[in-house]
Amino acid sequence: MANIYGVIMAGGSGTRFWPLSREALPKQLLKIYGDDPLLKQTINRISILVPHDRIFIVTNRHHMDQIKYQIKDIDKVHFIIEPSAKNTAPAIGLAAFELMAIDPQGIMCVLPADHIIKDEQMFSAAIRFASRVAEEGYLTTIGIKPNRPETGYGYIEAGNEIGISNGNGDLQVFNVKRFIEKPHIEKARRFFKEERFLWNSGIFVWKISTIIKELSKYLPSVFEALENVYSGKHEDKNHGLKDAYAKIESVSIDYGVMEKSDRVAVIPVDLGWSDVGSWTALDEISPKDANGNIITGNVVDIDSKDSILYASDRLVATIGLKDMIVVDTADATLVCGKDRAQDVKKVVEELKKRGAEEHVTHRTVIRPWGSYTVLEKGDRYKIKKIVVNPGAKLSMQMHYHRSEHWVVVSGTARVTRGDEVFFVNPNESTYIPMEVRHRLENPGKIPLQIIEVQNGEYLEEDDIIRFNDDYGRE
Repeated sequence: MANIYGVIMAGGSGTRFWPLSREALPKQLLKIYGDDPLLKQTINRISILVPHDRIFIVTNRHHMDQIKYQIKDIDKVHFIIEPSAKNTAPAIGLAAFELMAIDPQGIMCVLPADHIIKDEQMFSAAIRFASRVAEEGYLTTIGIKPNRPETGYGYIEAGNEIGISNGNGDLQVFNVKRFIEKPHIEKARRFFKEERFLWNSGIFVWKISTIIKELSKYLPSVFEALENVYSGKHEDKNHGLKDAYAKIESVSIDYGVMEKSDRVAVIPVDLGWSDVGSWTALDEISPKDANGNIITGNVVDIDSKDSILYASDRLVATIGLKDMIVVDTADATLVCGKDRAQDVKKVVEELKKRGAEEHVTHRTVIRPWGSYTVLEKGDRYKIKKIVVNPGAKLSMQMHYHRSEHWVVVSGTARVTRGDEVFFVNPNESTYIPMEVRHRLENPGKIPLQIIEVQNGEYLEEDDIIRFNDDYGRE
């Protein structure tokens, strides 16, 4: 049998789990269910079938630092970096061309990074069977058997059974009659009563050569743009890819290919699956107290019922709530009724219009060298706590618009400032003027903690000119 390659789609923005999710920390990087972030759960799940060196994560440069930090104990996983977000069809096409150069006979298993699957044994069996179906030239998808009428998912209508056996007869495969957009409640109730209607999981299995052929047939502009990049017509592949992405349309693989192809098959399964599309999805997967509440963190509740209550460091006290969602983070708090959970994305849209940074990052931001937390900011100043991991160092950099004062709290700092190189110990400080090249390093074996006071007319993160960086950032 051909080699299977796991392709994990990890470029989402996570708007519906705000304020816990942000652009820089989307849903797939959160611990929503279980002890690991959803992305790491996805890697572990496919690792039962696929070795780490055949797993590829499709994402963007904005999420790379966070992803690498969260999977630092998993080696040999590859990354495919999109220049910009253009929906799932270009992302899948990019991965297919990348894999075609490695193994033209291979099979590609496409997985969303942010879904929950409780029955991993059935998942493995379904992917093995889907790979057998894919060998016959089908674009195979996994259909989820519904356990309730659901208006938040797309549906697949199964047609006639395809005569391919999985060996022991516990799984079947059918032609796909049609894909259906998220239905209204009456239609969802009708679908629930009929076995041929399945939830669309967004999990796909196909031969690499088959999906490229179907792309050329149904999305020729996407195919041609990527084919030009991988045919060697560009001296600089990265530059060619940026040009290609600037031209190609933003389109989903469902709309662009799956709804049009006559080679689509579906395997119905019950996986204990959820795409955790909003806060109310926790009702299906999380343990509840005697009053039906899901309570996480530093919460004191009195007499609330059927509510979702989440706190981080601050104490959150709730009294007599019913069917409510309360989510508190260091810099933002969400309060809404469960029946308005889908409207959380409207808050994010409003924050974007205002240019508010609360939709982009949390106060604590992970970097490949450690992290920083914004403690306070005002007119012409910002105060941060910076933590540098043992043996790590920031880039050699310069700022045009700000100076920096560093006070070491713990550990020892090795500082490069212009032509000087010196050490700064606990309770000591140093000063970095504007337009001076500098670097902060932790040569020790314990985390380096410093308090940084920035002063200047512009204090945003894009005022960084990097001259040398161990982590390949621009």
